[in-house]
Amino acid sequence: MLLRMSTLFLRTLREDPADAEVPSHKLLVRGGYVRRAAPGVYSWLPLGKLVLENVAGVVREEMNRIGGQEVLLPALLPREYYEATGRWTEYGDTLFRLTDRKGADYLLAPTHEEVFTLLVKGEYSSYKDFPVILYQIQEKFRDEARPRAGVLRGREFHMKDSYSFDIDDEGLQRSYAKHRDAYVRTFDRLGLRYVIVSATSGAMGGSASEEFLAETPNGEDTFVRSTESDYAANVEAVKVPAPPARPIEGLPEAAVHHTPDTPTIETLVDHLNGAGLGRTFTAADTLKNVLVKVRRPGEEEWEVIGIGVPGDREVDVKRLEAALEPAEVALLEEADFAARPYLVKGYVGPAALQGNKLAYYADPRIVAGTAWVTGADKADHHVVDLVCGRDFTPDGVLDVADVRDGDPSPDGKGTLYTARGIEIGHVFQLGRKYADAFEVDALGPDGKPKRITMGSYGVGVSRLVASIVEQSHDGKGIVWPRAVAPADVHVVATGKGEQIEVALRLAEELEGKGVRVLVDDRKGVSPGVKFTDAELLGVPTALIVGKGLADGVLELRDRRTGDREEVSLDSAVAKVTAIVEADEKD
Repeated sequence: MLLRMSTLFLRTLREDPADAEVPSHKLLVRGGYVRRAAPGVYSWLPLGKLVLENVAGVVREEMNRIGGQEVLLPALLPREYYEATGRWTEYGDTLFRLTDRKGADYLLAPTHEEVFTLLVKGEYSSYKDFPVILYQIQEKFRDEARPRAGVLRGREFHMKDSYSFDIDDEGLQRSYAKHRDAYVRTFDRLGLRYVIVSATSGAMGGSASEEFLAETPNGEDTFVRSTESDYAANVEAVKVPAPPARPIEGLPEAAVHHTPDTPTIETLVDHLNGAGLGRTFTAADTLKNVLVKVRRPGEEEWEVIGIGVPGDREVDVKRLEAALEPAEVALLEEADFAARPYLVKGYVGPAALQGNKLAYYADPRIVAGTAWVTGADKADHHVVDLVCGRDFTPDGVLDVADVRDGDPSPDGKGTLYTARGIEIGHVFQLGRKYADAFEVDALGPDGKPKRITMGSYGVGVSRLVASIVEQSHDGKGIVWPRAVAPADVHVVATGKGEQIEVALRLAEELEGKGVRVLVDDRKGVSPGVKFTDAELLGVPTALIVGKGLADGVLELRDRRTGDREEVSLDSAVAKVTAIVEADEKD
């Protein structure tokens, strides 16, 4: 269908939306691609819907290429599906819940593992039926506490979710590899710069998982790479290598020192270095004990735990939440300290925690034989040379300290450096979590039942649109890759009479050649406004029908490079068609 701006449902804006912070949010709204309907909820207008469908089309083609079969399942699901797997409580406040007129509980699905599992259970029962890959492209819902960044972090979003079902673990590995390869082809076709990183599984469950992150400084995910290898991981999935244990024999005995007015690591280090202890202390010599409270799904009571990290580190909240998921995590409040007078703020040590039956976990670097300066559980007092494995033994390891540039790479090659990205895809080896919950078996060749194993694979389709804009824009507007642009060519008529007639004729001829065309045939709109709109909208090629028409000359403009070229009126259609066809071959 020929897109005529004289009748197109489109209004561009000159000013950025007041609530927009990232380029994709600003430009998609200014370009008339989307409009905010509610916090975290957006309407897709005609040009935006075209881009969304083009992105979905690429995703669909690559899913079909690996043998995926498309279905469409309901977004409204009964509570019992999620209750069977524990996710009704695990998802907590992020799950949209509602009750029908009869009092039955429902949810708006963020993912569909349960429904797909039951669907396959109802249809397939023999090993001969497997493997199978099913997928859908559908709206998902998540009750974000703070929706932000436009369609990047919304409460309603478009997603491709697919699920593989195999008879054995070897089959799962093959299905996982197929999806991984399909995602590589998809994101390559979309022209994205991305990195594949190790990730945590979270509420999805399962074992191995990887994320595909579009690289951008505005990304909400922090990931790390090694300077000397291909190691890459989401910061939440980084595993800090533990140093070897040290000999304990011959170490000085622990001694309590009066350290007035030293509730922080900085004040403590200053005091120690002025106390004449015969050595120099740094923050790395101290043991910082961070107190948090944890509440597991379905429970009402909070449990207080302590986490020991080297004093030159901070607890990374995202790493902490990922490590303890699906439990809720919160910092202690004054009432929590008041109820536990043995916890002396600023001077808490392992002894008070473990002596009062509170769990105490430690960073991987706190190994047997390491000596620390830490709280003595008494105001204005610290203990020096408290040795792990002699004076205290953690109840376990909790790897939640911040990861920094220059840290050793977990694979032993080089050091880490951090970057930011937007999650655009995630692949999970779920294993048998959902098959066990619903007892999904198939009869094997020997006639005995065999438990099915699963994989789950997501692509954020609406996120892809925004991610492309984040990576492909300039000071004038969006620069769409041709594969997803709302049109191949933007024909702009800058005059009032003949130019518009010629522009429409050229547009129709181009459309007849299979070229997707947006034509600016608006009357009474200045050339400057039309050029500004063309740059904002970001169609890859512009064909200008202007003053040169009197001499039979038009102008071609490349949106990405800014290159301009004069072409004759007679050759314009052939020239544009050749450009489009060449891009399609690439």
